[in-house]
Amino acid sequence: MSLDECIWINTKRYNKISSILRVTVIISSYLILWCQVVRCVPPEEPVKCSNGNSNCVITNGYGSFPDRSSCRAADVVFPVNEDQIISYVRDATKIKRKIKVVTKYGHSFPKLVCPDGEDGLIISTKNLNKTLKVDTVQQTMTVQTGMTLEQFKDEAAKAGLALPHSPYWAGVTVGVGDGFVKVRKVGVGDEDLQAVKVSLGVLGVISQVTFKLQPLFKRNITYKTTKDDIDLGDKALTFGQQHEFGDITWLPSQRKVIYRIDDRVPVSTPGNGVYDFTSLRSIPKSLLESARAAEDVEQSLGLDTVRCTDAKVATKALLHGAFGLTNNGFNFTGYPVIGYQNDIQSYAGYLKDHNRLSYCGWDPRINGKFYYDDGFTIPLTKVKGFIQDIKQLVNKIPTSFCGVDMYGGILMRYVTASPAYLGKDEDGIDFDIIYYRSRLPLGPRLFGDVTDEIEQMAVFKYNATPHWGKNRNVAFIDVIKKYKDGRKFLKVKETYDPLGLFSNKWTDQILGLNGDVIVKQVGCAREGLCVCADDVDCGPGYGCQGVVFGLAYLLGWGSEDVSGHFPGNLTGFVSILKSVGVRSLWMQVAFSSTIYYIWAERNHRIFLGNELDADAVISRIKFHVSVRLLYRGKGPYDEIVDALNA
Repeated sequence: MSLDECIWINTKRYNKISSILRVTVIISSYLILWCQVVRCVPPEEPVKCSNGNSNCVITNGYGSFPDRSSCRAADVVFPVNEDQIISYVRDATKIKRKIKVVTKYGHSFPKLVCPDGEDGLIISTKNLNKTLKVDTVQQTMTVQTGMTLEQFKDEAAKAGLALPHSPYWAGVTVGVGDGFVKVRKVGVGDEDLQAVKVSLGVLGVISQVTFKLQPLFKRNITYKTTKDDIDLGDKALTFGQQHEFGDITWLPSQRKVIYRIDDRVPVSTPGNGVYDFTSLRSIPKSLLESARAAEDVEQSLGLDTVRCTDAKVATKALLHGAFGLTNNGFNFTGYPVIGYQNDIQSYAGYLKDHNRLSYCGWDPRINGKFYYDDGFTIPLTKVKGFIQDIKQLVNKIPTSFCGVDMYGGILMRYVTASPAYLGKDEDGIDFDIIYYRSRLPLGPRLFGDVTDEIEQMAVFKYNATPHWGKNRNVAFIDVIKKYKDGRKFLKVKETYDPLGLFSNKWTDQILGLNGDVIVKQVGCAREGLCVCADDVDCGPGYGCQGVVFGLAYLLGWGSEDVSGHFPGNLTGFVSILKSVGVRSLWMQVAFSSTIYYIWAERNHRIFLGNELDADAVISRIKFHVSVRLLYRGKGPYDEIVDALNA
């Protein structure tokens, strides 16, 4: 994508950019048949004010920052054009007031959007969502910066244009200053452009952007699953060169790899496929909360082998549903799936519906999914070694990655080097790893030592650069030193915002200007706020030594003999379920009977060997599902059982 033009006003660039969570809710993955037509509650906005547009609290789309705190601001404003932005910035600058920009849906994990203190100003781009100009001859499109990618790609398609997968920046426009606010012009050949490309919001506010597009095209997608991951280290180095839009999903605990073979084809190629990714669809609140409650039970009781079964069934369901691909917008009939770029390149089904029946999985208004998201780029020259180290972890602790596999495994996407000062210095692979997070500070997290070791290996051993909008604090330790042009960025920052009005404590820390990102407090290592160094960081009884990466300082938590933790009867399980929020009687019966059933069979060695057979588990719980869930009467659950039987 070419950014030909971008209006900056003391500037900010803001990226706008299930697993079956339980054996008991194995059915939820098959519930996609129903969820496709269920309407959902759109995500909550990140700014909430108690007095009109004043006295505000800012959070993110997940309802929690890495340190679990919230941010405050005195006021929020909703400009609709550039003149209003200029006015708001001018007034704030006169009194040296901190300023931050938020989008309609704030999905950054770190505190990029927090103004320091409680007197700051929030500028929302919610109403900056208009298309300003489309030039089909020059193949450019100018939009306000509050427009979401979903809106943008559809507007471009109407003009016969498409946003390609790889950003290519060509210029940023701007104007003159008046003493309190500058409208800067940065064009092709201007060195400042390389700072503007990835600005972290510390340069100012963007008002509009002009993108260089391409003629609309189609894509051809096929998912291919391998029986093992033996050659992943070698194949990962070349797969991205072979397929323009290809990516890789690695399921370490299952030793499987899913390759997305995804290439551009002419627009004349037959096909009207649509990608509505399964994990981003809306799900009924009751199922999301029940699944989360059961996952909490797994964590509390140490049911690691049950999680492995969950992961296998989840993978089977995702593959059966082609990850949400359809050949015609309604159903999947087989590969390849061919469709227009705007129907394939991104997916956000939970944003499109507006009846209050379903939610996106991580909506903070319900007790649904709650997780960490580690995203970092390993240089391509070091990818094979990183993959081999992860395999060593799997070999030493086979069940330790089942929790990662439950959340879709490790997603590997290809990125190219960028001239941006805070962009990628060399070609690499983005690794995206999602895993369970307790809603309680210092709450249990099975094999937290393993995910922590992966994080620390990536950051310290392989010099990974973190995704600026994801990750826990540990991933950002000394991050500015990893960018060869980091000092050049700081020089531009000093020129654009000498008063530091668009900076905050977090951005100063990650840019190496004021302290570091480590937060020392009791149990900080469990939250990824520090590296485990002593018992105060880790908690009594925990060690600080890596399994593969000897220099890693880790919490010694993981799977343990939890047989003594199990209650001896169903009544005990019901008590546990009540304690984690399962209030419905019928759901208590369903969960407790199924969990108890699996535990009892495991202890009586009915499940033999190191692996559990997903098909066997499905058949063994069908009776429980049908009796405990379907007795409520005819409805969507019938389709679930039909899918299981199929």
